[in-house]
Order: sequence, then C-alpha cells, then structure tokens
Amino acid sequence: MVDQAQTSSFQTVGIVGVGLIGGSIGIALKQQQLAQQVLGVGRSLTNLEIAKSNGLIDVITDLEQMAKVADLMIVCVPVAQTRTVLQGIFPHLKKDAIIIDVGSTKMDVIQVAKEVLGERIHQFIACHPIAGGARHGASAARIDLFHNKQVMMCPLFENLVSDVDRIEQLWKDLGARVYKMSALEHDHIFAAVSHLPHLLSYALMLQVANAPDADKKFVHAGAGFRDFTRIAASSPEMWTDISFANRDALLKELDGYLLIVEQMKKSIQNGDAELLQKMFQIASDSRKDWQG
Repeated sequence: MVDQAQTSSFQTVGIVGVGLIGGSIGIALKQQQLAQQVLGVGRSLTNLEIAKSNGLIDVITDLEQMAKVADLMIVCVPVAQTRTVLQGIFPHLKKDAIIIDVGSTKMDVIQVAKEVLGERIHQFIACHPIAGGARHGASAARIDLFHNKQVMMCPLFENLVSDVDRIEQLWKDLGARVYKMSALEHDHIFAAVSHLPHLLSYALMLQVANAPDADKKFVHAGAGFRDFTRIAASSPEMWTDISFANRDALLKELDGYLLIVEQMKKSIQNGDAELLQKMFQIASDSRKDWQG
C-alpha cells in the first residue's frame, strides 16, 4: 500500500443524500473550510433546495456531474440503494477520488462496492457514524452532529493507507471519535446495540397504536414510553433496508431477546418473584456499570 502526504481537506465534496447525516456533514465541512465546494445529489429536489438554502451544500447536481469533479463522494442513502448510486458514479469516477458511505451495515455494502467497483475498490472506504436521530431530511441537519460521537471505519486491505488516514482525520476534524474494526465485527455488534433496539421500539409503538384504547394510552404515556419509542420515529425505509441487510445477525439477537422475554413471562405467570427480581437486578447493575 502506498502512503502519501496526509490532509483532511478536499477541493470538491459530493454528498449523495442530503438528509440528517449528509446535510450535517456538508454544513460542518463548509463551516470548518474542509471543502472548497460541496455538491448535493438526491431524489427530492425540494429537499435539495432546502439544503442549499440552509447552507448545507453549494450546488445541486446529479451523479454523473458529481463524479466527474468530486475528490470525495459521501454516500448517505439507505443501504439498499448503494448499488444504484455506485453504478451511477463508477463510469465517471476520477482516478484519485475517494468514496465513503455512512450506512449502518457494512458486510453487504462492501460486497456491493466490490462487485460494482472491481479493481477500483481501493477507492471505497466503509464508514458508519453513530450519530443518527429520529428526525430526517435536510431540515434536521446540525453543524455539531458528530461532536464527541463515534464513527466506525472498516478499512479494506486494498485501501491506500494515506486515504484511510485522510478520512480518519476528516471525521476527527468534524469532532468524532474514530474506531476501526472488521465489517463482520461491526455488523455483529450493531445488530445488538442499534438494529435490535430500533426493531423493539417500532414493535412497542405498533402494539400501543393498534390497541382499541390507543388514544387514552398515548394521553397518559410518560417519560419511559417516550424514551423507549423515540427511535420509532426514524426513517422506516432506512430501517427496513438495515433489517434485511443485517438479517442473520439481527435474527440471532432477536432470538436471544425473545428467550429472555419468555423467561420473564414465565416468571410472572408462575409468581416467581425471586427469579424476576434477579433478572431485573442483573439488567440494572449492567446498565449502571455501562453508564460508569
């Protein structure tokens, strides 16, 4: 692997999908002068116009024109759309350009990138900022979204060391804490701590919303319900894609969760207060230890 001079700034950056993540990257790059020009590509012209009006991007364009001029392209779309985006970029890709993504799954994204980019896979670096939110779209973008947030990088053997270092420094310049791991480890971890919680949040919200007395339940719901279901307001399209993209790991975590819930159910049915309290205590201690 060839090493080159390291810098985190880029002349032209193209963002595909200028929503919460993409828009926040754009405005942060512009505010910190890490890009001379930020281009925006997306499905919704209305959203792109909001992004431009709010200063998240400088120019609205398309995939072909973006790929011809961009030194860095950031793919911020639901993971199932990655193939289409890369296919649109590939024929026009500059030889020294870097492509990164921000998807919540990595094994599937990397496989797609290898299939589309072929020998030019060294230009693709898989990333995942842990900085989402329930709101989405350009209007949800925040300049400080990545401050003290984790960003996972899953470098490939084919990547140039200098490119990986440059992207790592870019995330750090945006305020993030960067961690590197394999794509397999990434998907295993985030099935448990991100993908499963979203699934459960959607499920609880659906259960209450479908109840015949849903209106009364929502009126009297307190902080616990609000906290638990906050992420159920996230993008349904994105989380449908993630659920299928990380299917095997998510199903394994879901099976483990259902076993614990079944044990709790049996404890309540059998009046086994000792076992139920023991389970609660282990969970409570673990939460307190994790919080530090």
